[in-house]
Amino acid sequence: MRHFLQCGRYGFALDATPLVMGILNVTPDSFSDGGRFQSLEFAISRAEEMAADGADLIDVGGESSRPGSPAVPLDEEMRRVMPALYALRGLGKALSVDTCKPQVMREAIIAGADMINDINAFRAPGAIAAVADSGCGLCVMHMQSTPATMQQNPDYGDVVADVIAFLAERAAALVAAGIDRKRICVDPGFGFGKTVEHNFALLRATGRIEQELGLPVLAGLSRKSMIGAVTGRPVGQRLAGSLAGALAAVAHGAKIVRVHDVAETVDALKVWHAANIG
Repeated sequence: MRHFLQCGRYGFALDATPLVMGILNVTPDSFSDGGRFQSLEFAISRAEEMAADGADLIDVGGESSRPGSPAVPLDEEMRRVMPALYALRGLGKALSVDTCKPQVMREAIIAGADMINDINAFRAPGAIAAVADSGCGLCVMHMQSTPATMQQNPDYGDVVADVIAFLAERAAALVAAGIDRKRICVDPGFGFGKTVEHNFALLRATGRIEQELGLPVLAGLSRKSMIGAVTGRPVGQRLAGSLAGALAAVAHGAKIVRVHDVAETVDALKVWHAANIG
């Protein structure tokens, strides 16, 4: 199945090497980087580094979604995200904003965001209206419950079928609002209300998700607890496991991988592409 993702100023053909989305957390409490890039100067430097390392998109997030994390007030999220977004407009890379707040979506689009990455799947009142006429790409993610409670006994009848049904319903809601399907990608939501077994079942089913929905799949496994559960490594020592997870996702059909370690992932994908495509 051929895929093309229309992402604001950018159009991505998703039939060759998958896209790499670099993670830029401008939060004081990110699970993986501990707020190292919270200051604007460091955030810009990190984004420039990821761009030089080969990232296709930079995903800017101002609200931690780690398990147990509380919601961030609107004004605080705006204070964190908007200066970075304006500063990065000339980077020459597609800019994504990781938010579930319609007000942040609107301001981000005005500031030049090319994608809105919503862990709440555009369910907040006004979220679809905020993005409908923008032309930016949209990532629809599955999450059971909320970040504050999502890892408290997650339960499914059939995790793969349930996630596919949810993503299909949310994509249909976007299309019903007049949004072109070429603007939409989907994320199974690894670690968002799932056990380790759920996560790996979804990873193995990446191709099925893409086939049944007819939409490109974004996979975000980088440094997550599912990697730690298999390797026994703490967050700061999960590079090898994260690279293996990214390659597994791509082998199963993912078209975008969301990662912390851009240079290493880009190199791994180059070798994977050479070995499998030629």
